[in-house]
Amino acid sequence: MEPVAVVALVWMLLPFVLVFFWFRARSSSRRSSQEATALKERFAPVVSLDAEIARMRDKADATRRETAEVRSTYAEKRKLLNQLEQQVAVYDERLSFAELGVYEPHFDFSDSEEYKDAIRRCREEQKRMVSDKSAVSANNNWTVDGSKSKGQTMINRQTKLTLRAFNNECEAAIANVRWNNVNAMEKRIRTSASQIDGANASMNLQLEEDYIELRIKELRLTHEYREKQKAEKEERAEMARAEREEKKLLAEAEAAEKKEREYKRLLDKARSEVGADQSKIAELEVLLAEAHSAAERAQAMATMTKSGYVYVISNVGSFGEDVVKIGLTRRLDPDDRVRELGDASVPFGFDVHAMIYSEEAPALESALHREFAERRINMTNFRKEFFRVGLEEVEEAVARLAPSASFFKDREAQEWHETMARRNETLAQLRASVETALPAEI
Repeated sequence: MEPVAVVALVWMLLPFVLVFFWFRARSSSRRSSQEATALKERFAPVVSLDAEIARMRDKADATRRETAEVRSTYAEKRKLLNQLEQQVAVYDERLSFAELGVYEPHFDFSDSEEYKDAIRRCREEQKRMVSDKSAVSANNNWTVDGSKSKGQTMINRQTKLTLRAFNNECEAAIANVRWNNVNAMEKRIRTSASQIDGANASMNLQLEEDYIELRIKELRLTHEYREKQKAEKEERAEMARAEREEKKLLAEAEAAEKKEREYKRLLDKARSEVGADQSKIAELEVLLAEAHSAAERAQAMATMTKSGYVYVISNVGSFGEDVVKIGLTRRLDPDDRVRELGDASVPFGFDVHAMIYSEEAPALESALHREFAERRINMTNFRKEFFRVGLEEVEEAVARLAPSASFFKDREAQEWHETMARRNETLAQLRASVETALPAEI
């Protein structure tokens, strides 16, 4: 091709080449701009590092302030709630025992009559303070319209109203005091006195602390008097039971002696007969010896107040594995007492682990009770002689305190085991019937 032709061709193609590169450059610029815009939008929040740090610090400060306010508000509300709960506990008998705790006795009188005398003396002291006008302290220099006599009249009237209001609160508390609210009633009296004094503050009129304490003392005396009455009622029931047991022992002793006399009569008759059967005589001699021994034992049990049987029994079906009862009976047949305890009041019978005859039975019983004093189930009524303790520990204590006694650790619990077996059998039958029915339903 001629050089001239080549140059001409280049000049002809040059515009197209320029247009091609222009479009390519423009497309590349557009893509770069779009990418730059996307990156700018993506990292817009952190374009300025200092601004982002400042924003995060402000946010953290605001969060700390909100947290501090919430904690402060919670503390205030919690304090108010505690105060309200204490106030409610004073007037809500369902909460008073749990919130205010167990009452501790303040007096140690031997019987209820002494409590009655103490209550009477306390009331007389209250009447004396009211008569002497020493139950309430007041400003006797108060004047009304410049008149001191009018001021005194107003003070006297307010004093009567104060005593009436306070005494009504006290009488209501004393009338309704029980074992589970005595602390609440005491606090209620003190709260009432404080509120009445607050209402009388402008007149400088105030209940005397000695008078308030006398009303508190009457409340405590009344509560302990009622508790002593309950204890005496239980003691009378126990004494009646012991008296019935003693009468039964005397009857058993008389029956044993009658039996001994009968065997002696039969033996004397057999010996007096000509050609008497020696084997029959020997048998009667054995029976007479046994009857004589039983009569002596029965007589001793009837006349000796300290002789008796200390028993250790358990009832796994009714009370669980590690619960035993350690008690005392003076019956000639101590198993009668065990059968009596296992009557309709409990679902299953008792197992006997030890039956120890002692001429100092109360001392032995007390020693065993002291061994497990901290494990009493009922820490209030000591006549409930149940202890949460294992048989191994009881066996060790019995071996130490009564070395000659026999101890049996086996728990037969026949009724309970049979009940469990029947219950398991019923459940197995029910399970089998369900499993049999399922494929047919599916």
